[in-house]
This record gives sequence, C-alpha cells and structure tokens, in this order.
Amino acid sequence: MDKMETLYAAFLKSGSVSIDSRKIAQGSLFFALKGENTDGNKFVHKALEAGAAIAVADDPEIPQQKAVVKVENSLKALQELAKLHRKNLKAKVIGITGSNGKTTSKELISRVLGQKYKVAFTQGNLNNHIGVPLSILQIAEDTEIAIIEMGANHQGEIAALSRIAQPHFGLITNIGKAHLEGFGSLTGVINAKSELYSFIDDHDGMLFVNTSNPLLEKLSANIKRYTYGEGQDSQVYGELIAADPYLTFVYEYQNRQALVETKLMGNYNFENLLAAAAIGSYFEVEQGDIVDALASYKSSNSRSQQIDTVHNKLVMDAYNANPVSMQAAIKNFDLICGQRSAFILADMLELGTESDYEHAEILKLLTDLDCKKVFLVGPLFGRVYAGDDWLHFTHVDELVKHLEEEPLRGYDVLLKGSRGMQLEKLLPRL
Repeated sequence: MDKMETLYAAFLKSGSVSIDSRKIAQGSLFFALKGENTDGNKFVHKALEAGAAIAVADDPEIPQQKAVVKVENSLKALQELAKLHRKNLKAKVIGITGSNGKTTSKELISRVLGQKYKVAFTQGNLNNHIGVPLSILQIAEDTEIAIIEMGANHQGEIAALSRIAQPHFGLITNIGKAHLEGFGSLTGVINAKSELYSFIDDHDGMLFVNTSNPLLEKLSANIKRYTYGEGQDSQVYGELIAADPYLTFVYEYQNRQALVETKLMGNYNFENLLAAAAIGSYFEVEQGDIVDALASYKSSNSRSQQIDTVHNKLVMDAYNANPVSMQAAIKNFDLICGQRSAFILADMLELGTESDYEHAEILKLLTDLDCKKVFLVGPLFGRVYAGDDWLHFTHVDELVKHLEEEPLRGYDVLLKGSRGMQLEKLLPRL
C-alpha cells in the first residue's frame, strides 16, 4: 500500500482532516502546510498530542515515527487525497466561479437544491488551492449534489481547482475587474475565469449560463449549456419587479410562472437569484419549493446585509469590493435610500496599475449622482481625491474616532469596501 492509499484508508476511518493544530478532531489527519507566516511542520507534535491519528509533514528534519507520514510536499499530498476522494464520490458536482456573487449564488443554489437532495457546499470562503481540497474532503459518501466555489487571482488556478473538483456542471456568475494585480488585465480575468468553461467542455459537462450577459453568452456559445436570463428565449426567463429595498422578481419555466418576494437587497443580486431558480428547475425541484427557498434566504457575513441600528439604517456590503461591485452597490443604494443618505466607501484592493483610474471612476460616479455625504477610507482613495466636498480618512480607525466626535444619526448608510479595509469596525459607531 503506497502513502496515498495509507492516508486515504486513515481518512475514511476518521472522516476528518485539519490544517490547524488548534482544531484537531480525535483520529483526524493533520496536514502540516507552510504559509507566509507559519510552518505547520512546527506543530506536528502538538497535533498528535491533541488527538490526530496521522500527521502529514514535509520537513525532512522531523524525526521519523509511526504516526508521521513524510511527503515531498504536504499541500500536494492534501490535493492528491482530495482527488482520490473525489473519484470515489457519486455526487454530481457544480463548480462556481466569477468576479462577483460566487458566495451568494452558492448559498442560494444550495438552499434550493437542498429542498430535494442531500447537498454539500463550500463552507465560508474555502475556495482556493487549500480550501477546495478541504471542501472536497468534507463531502460525505451519500451526498447527491456538491456545490464547490472556486476563486482565483492568477492564471491557471481555476484550471487546477477544476482538476481537483472534477465538476460535471459549471457556473460563472460574471466576469469583471477583480484581482487585476494578479491577472494583469481584464483580458487576463476573462481567460482565467473561462478555464472553468474549458474544463466542462473538455469533459462533456454542462454550463449554466446567463444569456443576458453578452460576454458569458459569447464564451459559452459552442458548449453544452442550460440558459437563464431576461430574454424570453432563455430556458428559464426572469424579470425584476421591485427593489424597495428587497428584491421581488418573477421567473418562468416551461410556461409556469412564479413570483418570488425575497429578503435580499441589491439589483445586482437578481442574476444570482435567477441562477438558483434555473439550476433548481434543471434538477426538477418543485417550483413551490424553489420559491420558498429563495424567499426565506437572508444574507449575512457583510454581503448586502441590512442592519437597522438604534440610530441608522445600514447596508453592509463590505465583504469584498472591485470596480464592478462598487459601482453596482452605489447605484443601487442611490435608488433605494431616503433623503438622508451617507456613503462610506473604502479602498478596492488588488487592482494593480489600474487602481488610480478605477478609484477615480468611483469618485466621478459619486459626483454624477450628486452624493452629498461621503466618507472615503484608505490611501488609494486618498491618492485620487483632492477635493473638499467629502471627508477622507487614511485608516478606518480615524473614521471611528471622527464618528465618536460627530455621530451620524437618522441616515441610510452604505458601507462598501474590500474586506481588508475592516469597515466592520464602524458598526458600533453607527
């Protein structure tokens, strides 16, 4: 029996894998991964003491012992274990990627499909070269459908993740200006995200495609696909009825129409809702169950989340930000907010050489919309803002202090920015 077979036999026995020595389940496998700031090999002894059955390590200095499996590369071993597990699963796998809306779409789709099937889906943001293998290893043998979110900030990552997840179905939510620093250009983003389409095409799978998105429609034109969109020629046709502030929409499948009143904000979420309705329809979930699943979904984790405080009504959309999602959030908020509105906007990270231009475009949009009360946070906005109509703070802590001295009261407030800007620190002051 080779090392991978030994590891897989141990995994099947425990059903648990960990990369954190502080979170060891009894009998689990511990993979010692190297990160930017930590080396898991230093915690092998601690993991075994905490109850790990086997520690997988790639440091040749670690003494050979029965409970330690030495490998050339612990990360590759984790990925190979996930590939082995994936081969033995009967579940249909849906791979999801995109510049915006991946997590919301994943959660909506899992809620819809969960009405009929035993479903597994990516937890949190485990969507990278480490997270996808861990997500695959969390899929139980009796799972019928698994939804795997795949993120990337460099070329080739989606292709590599697809080789691990082996999806039968693929969904790209949209393609926009995200992670330009890693991809180099919008063309680079398009090529990278399209790697999912290429994998599905090469393996005779099926795509779920929003044909109202011209780019996705074009990229998927010669691949087997199931369509949804605002055009009546789509297999699932939908129309947004209201956004005041929650979205209400109708969709039609096989000449049967349904009205869905959601608890989700933001016009940009309409395509995520329609994708879930379409995928549910494809997998023959009852229309009433689809409606119930979508109507009961509430966003969390700072994604289009409405928070009513004692003093203000907040739209917290600060889990992530790029030019497309930032502009969409601003435009949508401008439509739904009352007469007293405030915009708290923080830097969009990882835009590379396009950063100054894209931040300046946001300022132009705010000017065009005649937004009066604006708080800008971060050095990137600071580089391009030279006016005195709005307030700028280099760090969120400076704005926290300002709000302590000059509180906001009776406002509709949008908070939008990249996760690294930590806008959640403002919540106690709003």
